[in-house]
Amino acid sequence: MSEDQSGTPAAPAAEAQPQAQPMQVQVNDENCLATYANFCRVTGSPEELIVDFGLNPQPIGIPKDPIQVKQRIIVNFFTAKRLLAALQMSIARHEAVFGVLETDINKRVRPGLAQQQARQNG
Repeated sequence: MSEDQSGTPAAPAAEAQPQAQPMQVQVNDENCLATYANFCRVTGSPEELIVDFGLNPQPIGIPKDPIQVKQRIIVNFFTAKRLLAALQMSIARHEAVFGVLETDINKRVRPGLAQQQARQNG
């Protein structure tokens, strides 16, 4: 074993840096209700993040009727940050297999329109 400058034996590198092991958390989802959402609104306070999910029956343009929020999830910012990381990882994996997800609905629904506008502006 080597010694540092103070004469104290130096700890091996493996002991100094414990290896992070993936945690296996058991989840019981037998009473879970699945709900589809194509709308999400994020609001919050200094302590919590509030995420509302709902179904927008008119996904193109501004809806004429109010969107009905069906689920509200309230989390602290630590949980929100872990959720963000998990979502980013999941989206990156999906895009690696299936291609980039276009979030602009106008480009998805009318891809030729975006190309025409680019030629007109270019």
